[in-house]
Amino acid sequence: MCKGLAALPHSCLERAKEIKIKLGILLQKPDSAVDLVIPYNEKPEKPAKAQKPSQDEALQWRDCLDKVLQNDYGLASFKSFLKSEFSEENLEFWFACEDYKKIKSPAKMAEKAKQIYEEFIQTEAPKEVNIDHFTKDITMKNLVEPSLNSFDVAQKRIHALMEKDSLPRFVRSEFYQELIK
Repeated sequence: MCKGLAALPHSCLERAKEIKIKLGILLQKPDSAVDLVIPYNEKPEKPAKAQKPSQDEALQWRDCLDKVLQNDYGLASFKSFLKSEFSEENLEFWFACEDYKKIKSPAKMAEKAKQIYEEFIQTEAPKEVNIDHFTKDITMKNLVEPSLNSFDVAQKRIHALMEKDSLPRFVRSEFYQELIK
């Protein structure tokens, strides 16, 4: 039996609301609202400041997400690609975890852990990442007493997901294909 809109994650509903609002504006003011058009299958923007990699360097990105993340141009390209697909929350979560690991103060660590949990982990979080219940439970238990390793399991799962799912789509994208020509 169909559960309707209530079965959709909160983040999907929020994005649908944004699109509905923009479409409503376009229908009411077609001449002045051209800038609100949502690009569909638009090429990701080329990074402005990062130096374009060599062909050999860009070819290495196909096999290893870490190579993409360690290269400023690759990271900017990958991030832009994910934004074009409305799926940048995994990358944002991964970087939030990296920033979290740099915190020294236990009080700041607890505050940041709560923020990451509320933004990415909890059910219907604004940028909820797709992790299994087992991983979510481990993460929640780790947050009782936050440590530098509190998000390790979830971060590794998201890294694996990006490497197995997002990276192959990025490598097949028109932008990447033009870059390696």
